[in-house]
Amino acid sequence: METEPFIVLLFSSISHTLKAEKILKELGIVHKLIPVPRHISSDCGVCIRVAADRRGAAESALQGRVNWEGIGLL
Repeated sequence: METEPFIVLLFSSISHTLKAEKILKELGIVHKLIPVPRHISSDCGVCIRVAADRRGAAESALQGRVNWEGIGLL
């Protein structure tokens, strides 16, 4: 069984994460709030998972509205 590739968007605070989640939801961009994977960061927190093929749409939606710290691969 092949799994779909995902990326995670990392934010500096939970408030930025929640703001980004709201923006993506309003625009109908499928996403999921998940704990930050341990292989990406040992910090506690949450990030947003998006299908890799929707990366451009997610980045465009958030550009100039909320800053993210990085993008990781799952």
